[in-house]
Order: sequence, then structure tokens, then C-alpha cells
Amino acid sequence: MKTLKIKLLLLTMIAITSCQSLKTALFDHYSYQKTTAVKVETLLLMDKSAFAYETQKEKIEKLLLEIDQLKEYEKNKPNNEITYEMWNVLTDKEKNLIGGYFKFWKEKQTLSPQFTAEAKKQISEALDLLIQYEVKKDRTSKDNLLEIITQ
Repeated sequence: MKTLKIKLLLLTMIAITSCQSLKTALFDHYSYQKTTAVKVETLLLMDKSAFAYETQKEKIEKLLLEIDQLKEYEKNKPNNEITYEMWNVLTDKEKNLIGGYFKFWKEKQTLSPQFTAEAKKQISEALDLLIQYEVKKDRTSKDNLLEIITQ
């Protein structure tokens, strides 16, 4: 009887650890801290988009480098595909998030406060979803990110 319990327990543990749908990167304080910092820096920089892009170019490049470094960190964490893909969406210059915003600002040189306010809402929400996913690692926060990623 004892051997049967041990075998059953072992079989259960193997089934759980081999199930890919359950594998998610654990909470990472560094990822959380850097993502919240990127959010704050991005939104503050967006507030300056009424000024010529060239006046903020150095700060924008510094922020984008920081994001690239974070993306590289996220890419190499095991079981972290969703977070990495979300960063790819956020930085895609053809989408309406961070990458697209800075590309548009560069093309137009200045942006209206109304446009910036609406873009800030969208970017802030997307980053909040990423932050919530890092903190919770639950099904709801995962589904919220997947909805954005698959759009």
C-alpha cells in the first residue's frame, strides 16, 4: 500500500511538472521594478512631446536602450514567453504603443496634448497589464496580455 502511494505521488508530480500550460516564470522583483520604472519614464517623456522631438532625442534613446536591455533579460528567463512577446508588442514601431508613439513623434516633430493624452492612456493600460501579470501570474492577467499580443 505504501509503495502504491509513493508511485501515485511520483506519477502526479511528473504529470504536473511536465504540463507546459502550468509553466510560467515566477515573480521576478527585478522585472517588476524595471517595468514600473519604464512606465514612469515613458509617461513623463510623453508629456514632453509638445516640444520638438530633437530636444528629447537623447532621453528617448536612453529609454529605448533601457527597454531593449529589459527585453533581452525577459527573453532569456525560462517559461517567460508571454512577457517577452508583450515587450515585442509594446516596442513594435508599427503598433500604437511605445515604439509606434516615439516613431510618430519623430515623424511629426511635435504632438498635440490631446493626442498625447489618449496615447498615454493606452500605453499606461498596456504597461499596467504587464505589471499585473508579473505580480499575479494568474490566468486572468495572462489572458489580458494574450488578448493584446494576438491583436
